[in-house]
Amino acid sequence: MAETRRRRLQELVKKSGNNTCAECGKKNPEWGSFNIGVFICTSCAGFHRNLGSHISKVKSLILDNWDAEQLSKMEEIGNIKAKAKYEMFIPVCYRRPSSSDPDVLKEQFIRAKYEREEFIHVDRQTYTTGFMDGYLWKRGKEDSRFQQRKFVLSEADGTLKYFIKESHKEPKATIEISKLNMTFCPKKVGNPNGAQLTYVREGSTRNIFIYSSCGSAIVNWYMAIRSVKLNKLRVAYPGTCELELSQFLTRDFLKEGWMFKTGPRSTDAYKWRWFTLDDRKLMYLEDPQDPYPKGEVFLGYHADGFAVKKGVPPGMKEQGYGFTLRTRDRIFLFGVQKEEDRTEWMKVLQSVIDRPLTPQDNTMAANLVRKRGTILNFIY
Repeated sequence: MAETRRRRLQELVKKSGNNTCAECGKKNPEWGSFNIGVFICTSCAGFHRNLGSHISKVKSLILDNWDAEQLSKMEEIGNIKAKAKYEMFIPVCYRRPSSSDPDVLKEQFIRAKYEREEFIHVDRQTYTTGFMDGYLWKRGKEDSRFQQRKFVLSEADGTLKYFIKESHKEPKATIEISKLNMTFCPKKVGNPNGAQLTYVREGSTRNIFIYSSCGSAIVNWYMAIRSVKLNKLRVAYPGTCELELSQFLTRDFLKEGWMFKTGPRSTDAYKWRWFTLDDRKLMYLEDPQDPYPKGEVFLGYHADGFAVKKGVPPGMKEQGYGFTLRTRDRIFLFGVQKEEDRTEWMKVLQSVIDRPLTPQDNTMAANLVRKRGTILNFIY
């Protein structure tokens, strides 16, 4: 009988809706929560266990024995019905996690659904009120140490502010929400709840690194920023579909990593730099947590002369596995340590310059201050 029930579970998990994880969408889930009635992946099964057995009771679809009552619950509910209940009032601003997202996003989504039931009881969605204040650990611009700072998000003012001390009347910085982006970067910050705030200040990107000791707090800040930005876009673009607007709330970096880079002169040496590709902006820094990049390269459209090519121009020194980026003003020579790294960088850079420019892209390009730019005209 146990084997019969196991085979029945394998049939159920292949059905539409059940064949992807109920939490992160990963294909071919191998676990199930038999009291909630959902099929989930191995990673999300761990987060379900963290909830405690009083909330979610988890079993392997392959290794564990299932009794008739447990199987009946899975047959009765399944992912589609469970989502209809536990995600009934999920706000447009809330980012549903994917399987590749940081653990904090996935775990807090699961806790929001089943532990706090935020998408059943709308009044529990504290991040949609248009205001949030509290303390976050912020990395210092000069000494690189993390210190607690008070942050205040206000939809009415359209700003995010932070204060050195709570007693201070004037904030250390005031950031316009329309110019602000937030993305999770736990490895870079060295904390599972680590995140990065970015905005353009005086023609250069400012990076602020933060974390919270509480996973739910950092995710609430993230969703609150997204909620405020969505409400601002609703006013600016009335009649536009909210799902379409939700694509412009926050963005993840397309790619990051170390590369060699040389300067605009043939005599310049290659230097090891950290690169961040933020949409059409390629930034390079001496350290991943630098407050400002050493330089920023705007990536335009291929029809305007932007191109990516394997190797370097004749007569130029190649460092590692080299490739060339051509812009309107000059060419950039890069090198990486592995062939697969070069392939990945060239692929993602090409995908950017193959996209036609939008009005927002042109505005972003105009706001960046150009760095040292000796023009090199190579026939290559």
